Amino acid sequence: MMRDAFVLIVSDRPAQAAGLARGIERVMACTCLDFSSPLPQRRPLAVVIDLGTGTAARAEALAARLRERPLPTLVLTGDPTGDKRAGADGVEAFAAQAVLPAATPRETVLARILEMIEGAARATAAGARRLDARAEAATGIVTDLFFRASADRRLRSEEADRGTETVLAAVSESGIRDWLDVVWRHDAQVYQHTLSVAGYAASFGAEIGLGKDDHHRLTKAALLHDIGKSRIPAPILNKPNGLNPEEAALMRSHAVLGAELLRAQGDIEAEIIDVVRHHHEKLDGSGYPDGLAGAEIADLVRMVTICDIFSALTERRAYRGPLAATEAVRIMTGMRGQLDRTLLNAFAPVIARSACLDWC
Repeated sequence: MMRDAFVLIVSDRPAQAAGLARGIERVMACTCLDFSSPLPQRRPLAVVIDLGTGTAARAEALAARLRERPLPTLVLTGDPTGDKRAGADGVEAFAAQAVLPAATPRETVLARILEMIEGAARATAAGARRLDARAEAATGIVTDLFFRASADRRLRSEEADRGTETVLAAVSESGIRDWLDVVWRHDAQVYQHTLSVAGYAASFGAEIGLGKDDHHRLTKAALLHDIGKSRIPAPILNKPNGLNPEEAALMRSHAVLGAELLRAQGDIEAEIIDVVRHHHEKLDGSGYPDGLAGAEIADLVRMVTICDIFSALTERRAYRGPLAATEAVRIMTGMRGQLDRTLLNAFAPVIARSACLDWC
């Protein structure tokens, strides 16, 4: 994560910004923008905001972005005291770590920025270590769940809950993009897909403000949605070419196999079993295995279906490379009458963050 780190300077004073950038670039890459420029797609390590006269209105969108996903921020204000209450400059809109007058000597400003960079770098490195540990733990849990299912052994329900909480914690702290990056370092495709869909579900639940129990249920359903693939022969799961009709029918049976497996457990919520059986159903009745339509398909199923399809389209598969997020969106928006359009629209910010089309 640190290899692509950079500092963003937003200023309408190009000479002053360039001077700061030269100092910062001794230790880290730096990007300078004015207030009318679009923000970079990648998320910076730290931000310097140079609020001159008349910039407050144009800084409002940037301030809103920083409030949503805070970053170490230094604000340079036209107020000679650097007072955070200097409302005319719009300083109060930023949750800044530091505020300095724009007239502060460059050496002092650079020293403060370098302190921010050092602190942010330490925090980023610690976060990366936590993310790696969580991804390793979640992969181990999913591997064990699939192994037990394939061997017709009882699943450990508490382990599914632990895996769910691990995914929720990782995505909450690190974001969906970093979660996907670390998950896709592993080789086993079915586990990658399971953890990717669970990550999307965790991000989706947070995006729409689900309560704790519903958020856990959604993410757990995503974690278990393909458990029936444990009963599908590996040569079919990993076949590099298209499946013949018999193989395709066997592959589709994973939904029923998974639901039956979980129902036999006796301790898995009915809503989660519903997701496992019906995550390939479509609102127009064209899905499988039961040809459900419209109101017959629960909201939890609809949400996991969206996460599952987007994840599948943007993953590398044995028979094709990953599609770009924009192409996946085009395909999904073209599935008129099949996906819940309101939920798909609500999923859009998750797509943006996963593809770094927005700060992620």
